[in-house]
Amino acid sequence: MNDDWLRRNRENWDDRVPVHAASDFYDLAGFRAGADTLRPFEIDELGDVTGRSLLHLQCHMGQDTLSWARRGARVTGLDFSAPAVETARGLAADIGLADRARFVVADVHDAAEALGGERFDIVYTGIGALVWLPDVERWARVAASSVAEGGMLYLAEFHPFTEVLGDEGTAVVRDYFFTEGERFDHPHSYTGDGELAHTAQVQWHHTLGEIVTALARAGLVIELLNEHDYTLWARFPHLEQTPGRPGYRHPAGRPRVPLMFSIRARRPA
Repeated sequence: MNDDWLRRNRENWDDRVPVHAASDFYDLAGFRAGADTLRPFEIDELGDVTGRSLLHLQCHMGQDTLSWARRGARVTGLDFSAPAVETARGLAADIGLADRARFVVADVHDAAEALGGERFDIVYTGIGALVWLPDVERWARVAASSVAEGGMLYLAEFHPFTEVLGDEGTAVVRDYFFTEGERFDHPHSYTGDGELAHTAQVQWHHTLGEIVTALARAGLVIELLNEHDYTLWARFPHLEQTPGRPGYRHPAGRPRVPLMFSIRARRPA
């Protein structure tokens, strides 16, 4: 894989920002009005964050970051896209949280340097973040280095098993253990609207075992690993929204596979 993957991905994500900011999918107006973008299992598994310092790696436009701030955390969001960080700062000001939220432009691999070696009670990340990184062990070392003693890393992500099921989600169509970076060219983002000028992007697949092992090798102690039966969008055509329940799920009576997962890992005091 060419070493220009980072530039290509940054250009692609810079283009996505105005598209996402105007989309119904991100609904920034609803967020300004008080909507919470966190998943219920994240709130349950991470617990009370009041007064705690929280670093959100690969934060995009900062809605999840600011949702934690609304719950009482002192938050720092970091993203490699300057337009995304500019949007996040504007959101923080709009909802009156600029004094409890800061946003930094930096590649995730440079987080320690960009933040002056600061450590946090909670390092939070995920929801589509890891596929953009070629080396999950390097990511784990960087993320763990920002966790304070006695603090925790919390990761919520799309389940890698979904990648073997193809577009229909009804049969195994590809190797779960493929490791090569893949280049894609898509004229649209996943919100389905708006044209992107920079369509090239590079993604990597990381197995659940690789992710857990990388965190353990980085010196963190795994406290929980949960798999979840719903996701944030209609990943497969048969997934349904259930009234009163979040996300998209397999229909009743149909065999289920995990669609998201979450990990909480702690740095020993």
